[in-house]
Amino acid sequence: MRYNLWCSAIDSIRVPNYKILNQIKMKRAIKRLSVVFALSVMLTSCFSYTSVVGKGAQGTTSVTKWNHYVIGGLAPVGVSDSKAMADGAQDYTVFTRQSFVNGLIAAITFSIYTPTTTTVTK
Repeated sequence: MRYNLWCSAIDSIRVPNYKILNQIKMKRAIKRLSVVFALSVMLTSCFSYTSVVGKGAQGTTSVTKWNHYVIGGLAPVGVSDSKAMADGAQDYTVFTRQSFVNGLIAAITFSIYTPTTTTVTK
């Protein structure tokens, strides 16, 4: 009779199922990594900078060209000449940026090819 009580007491103790616990831990880890990945994608920005030459743009005429870089922008392959784009104007504004399309192309090529866009407004 004592044996039956002892066995029933042991049977009532729950042993954790480690396979289920590992699955739960893995799901949590995947959720965390997904959140970190999503935040890293959403928090990146498209850089831009503006240079004013002379008094800056006096009109609304603009010329846009792409600049071509490789290896994450470290090595220029084809860069636009802002003076040539201004056609001899003395006053103009140069706006260089990485647009959404430029960033998308860089992401698709894993930053092997990284274009930017330059706009000269006269």
